[in-house]
Amino acid sequence: MPYTDYMKELIKKVEATRSQRIADSKAGKHHPRIPASEVNSFLKKYHPDYMEESKRKLKIGPNKGDVVPNELADILEAGCMLEPDQVNLANPDYETDVLIIGGGGAASCAALISQEQGLRVIMTTKLRLGDANTMMAEGGIQAADKPIDSPTRHYLDTMGGGHFSNDPELLEALTSDAPKSIEWLEKLGVMFDKEEDGSMYVLHGGGTSRKRMHSAGDMTGAAIMRVLRDEVRNRPDAIRVIEFSPVVELLMDEDGKCAGGIMYNMETGKYLVVKARATIVATGGFGRLHLQNFPTTNHYGATADGIVIAYRVGVPFRHMDASQFHPTGVIYPEQNVGLLITEKVRGAGAQVINKDGEQFVYPLEPRDMESSAIIRECRERGKGVKTPTGRMGVWLDSPMLEILHGDGFVQKNFPAKYRQFIRYNIDVSKEPMLIFPTLHYQNGGVVITSDTATKVPGLFAAGEVTGGVHGRNRLMGNSLLDVVVFGRRSGFSASRFAKEATLKKLTLAHISEYNAELKKIGIKTDRTAPLLLPDYRWQIG
Repeated sequence: MPYTDYMKELIKKVEATRSQRIADSKAGKHHPRIPASEVNSFLKKYHPDYMEESKRKLKIGPNKGDVVPNELADILEAGCMLEPDQVNLANPDYETDVLIIGGGGAASCAALISQEQGLRVIMTTKLRLGDANTMMAEGGIQAADKPIDSPTRHYLDTMGGGHFSNDPELLEALTSDAPKSIEWLEKLGVMFDKEEDGSMYVLHGGGTSRKRMHSAGDMTGAAIMRVLRDEVRNRPDAIRVIEFSPVVELLMDEDGKCAGGIMYNMETGKYLVVKARATIVATGGFGRLHLQNFPTTNHYGATADGIVIAYRVGVPFRHMDASQFHPTGVIYPEQNVGLLITEKVRGAGAQVINKDGEQFVYPLEPRDMESSAIIRECRERGKGVKTPTGRMGVWLDSPMLEILHGDGFVQKNFPAKYRQFIRYNIDVSKEPMLIFPTLHYQNGGVVITSDTATKVPGLFAAGEVTGGVHGRNRLMGNSLLDVVVFGRRSGFSASRFAKEATLKKLTLAHISEYNAELKKIGIKTDRTAPLLLPDYRWQIG
């Protein structure tokens, strides 16, 4: 649906200040940054992560006593889907060298690398191969491969963006592997944006000191995922893909090694045993838990399954109280609520404007700061724009890109965004987008080493399911990089382990132990986990 008459009147205020704002931008006059001395107090006052009532202490498991979002605590303190006697461990349904749990970018990278090491691979995924947050990532992938840049600068930018809470070893791996990861993707066939001379076209992202954002229009994740998916499909003899069959429990041997997993066939309702010498968890994030009822950019299957199954076998997590709310999620039209507006739009010069036509925040603050400023503008200052359903948002002034860069810039550089709005008779090259922060990324996750090993021998993890590399706040473009760098590393590490591993008697004793612990501490619930798919029935009516 097009903007209402009320909204169109407010757009006139944005248009009235646009020429002066563009002149200031060209003259190098930018809205002042939030002072470093005020960052912590600013976040504590406005960012959703700091709302104390939205979290509680966990009562069970290796992170017992840690404060996590209520929605995550609900599924970690839930019962198991199956009992050990429901499956026959003596006769596995499948046997393989490497089991990869997930169907997105990290899982696909891990599968390709494992296959290239000469190993048999099974990928099992909840939905279809490629149905993942990787496909939905838009703006770009960071890599310091220009002469004026370096992995060291990339490291420092990311450490600062993460409020110095990043794991140094993981961050070093991320930034040092970045240039060769871009090279690897390009050799596979990813078509990155290029300058006329054939060199990589790069842009700034929030919190970066150099332009290092490589992109493929505003569909970078889709461009990468399509190539990875095709590569996996082109190797069917060595990589077996099993769709609509999530792993709902990990399988152990009596020595405490991970020995595969229990799949749940979503069509037949049957449980299937997969025995594997090495296992990689690459299940993505938890956006579909809808923390604090925020909309989300995340894929339909992003329900924290990997955290649940790893936690039950004793793998701890970190930073699970730190979530990323992307500052620019669509808040109107209603059909698009939660969809991502890539940071690349602000990187190209678009500004964030309140209902009075005022620029109230520097457009390329790190994401937590930018989100907090927007929330403050709407909830405290009363300068947000109200939608017909009662949601609040501010303007992202996309039409100024046409003035800055020439006619046709928006449609050429942001074709997906243009199409997503024009179907509702909103031309974002002429009218601004209405946006509000949306739940975007799981900053925390399972604890891994730089070679992706977890605490449990034989169990590895990669991608958004892990924690530490981004600290408490991720910078734009580092998620796709995380997927590739640690997806590849997990493939190498799991392959090395699988070549030497021998498995003893299989067991699911940890399920009985977890259920017994729930009973002992008095947790009574009819919930079971993993959640698998979000339940929206409560919204009906």
